[in-house]
Amino acid sequence: MASIKLVYIGGGSSRGAGTVASILEHGEEFDGSEIVIQDVDPARLKAVETIGQKIAESKGLDITITSTTDRRAALADADAVLSSFRPGNFAARALDERIPLKHGVIGQETQGPGGFFMSLRSIHIYEDIIRDLDAVAPKAILFNYTNPVNIVSQAVTRFTDRTIWSMCEGPIVFPKTVLRAAGLDPERANVVMAGVNHNVWSTEHTYDGQDLMPLLDAAWEARKDDPTLGTLERRMLQLAVTMRSVPADYFQYYYFREEILRELQGARTTRAEDLLAALPGYWEHYDEQSQAAVPELDPRRSRGGIHELELAIDVMSSYYNDAPARLPVNLPNTGGVLPGFDEDVVVEMWCDVDGSGVTPLPQKPLPHAVRGLVQQLAEYQYLAAEAAWKGTRADGIRALAANPMVPTLRVAEELYDEMAYAHRAYLPERLLR
Repeated sequence: MASIKLVYIGGGSSRGAGTVASILEHGEEFDGSEIVIQDVDPARLKAVETIGQKIAESKGLDITITSTTDRRAALADADAVLSSFRPGNFAARALDERIPLKHGVIGQETQGPGGFFMSLRSIHIYEDIIRDLDAVAPKAILFNYTNPVNIVSQAVTRFTDRTIWSMCEGPIVFPKTVLRAAGLDPERANVVMAGVNHNVWSTEHTYDGQDLMPLLDAAWEARKDDPTLGTLERRMLQLAVTMRSVPADYFQYYYFREEILRELQGARTTRAEDLLAALPGYWEHYDEQSQAAVPELDPRRSRGGIHELELAIDVMSSYYNDAPARLPVNLPNTGGVLPGFDEDVVVEMWCDVDGSGVTPLPQKPLPHAVRGLVQQLAEYQYLAAEAAWKGTRADGIRALAANPMVPTLRVAEELYDEMAYAHRAYLPERLLR
């Protein structure tokens, strides 16, 4: 059992209670540990802390749980830092999604201009986190879930010496969309995906040991006119059959862009606005459970129940307990392990994780039919990270113009200036000039 000091930055978010509960589901793997939950809202922190303390007590765990708004104090002598925060909260995400629609662009919180401005806000906070860690926890490892995880990791790995391992369940869950559309059992499939975060494709895909593609071809012919097939499932099945590779769900924003743009422009609310409306109910549930003798998070009334950020916890447990596991992680492409991408570009790939660290598995190249778009996204990621860490308005516009969702330089300029002004409270002055 690993006894560590784990600091959870962003623990007062709507995912905080579920994440702490998830850690405690693995509690025996971390017996003797200290968990410090850090965020900016003391009332919400207290609710999450109380839920965690009561769950730990009910399980008989030797785990100490505290909370604080003082980030540097929290980070002192930390072994592991779990990062999952959103500067500006869902109100900022609502702007990320709403403003681009006026310009005929999909905002999208990780992919489009919305994701770009989230990266600027997130990395601005990360600069301070790194300074704190250098001062009070020089050996701490960052386990990052702060979005966009690829751009955040790109900035930290390129401009600092800190170890950061970023996680996303995408390579685990994306194949299920296509398999579900095809009426196939995910347990019988083996789909290996690689690329950049939220933009991975399969480089291997078998079902009962045989090539998956003929089964997808047959399913598409049988279901392409089926009115019961969901929109996302239809798009992803068609895309897999067309490109001969299983896609990440997020590729819908590129290959079905005009359809989705019209859908979003015609919708009454954005996803962030829906979440803002749901937040009071989440916190009502968390406050109720903080008063319960043994808290039980209802997935219908909370964000994720007890299954939040589980992949980061799995990576943490494998490393600190030297318990080998094969898991997807975002890392620099050192040694060119994923062909077709520069060595200092952060890519997402399956890795072996154990007490020695995270080691990428040998990767097959992405198919030519899909490689070009992922390479373009990797180059945009590189420029976005540079602009966020040390750039100016000119660097930001150059990065935004490289985003495949942004159609022209004029749109990039107009979007940048309007969104930078809207988010000016969360951006460094250099990005506003």
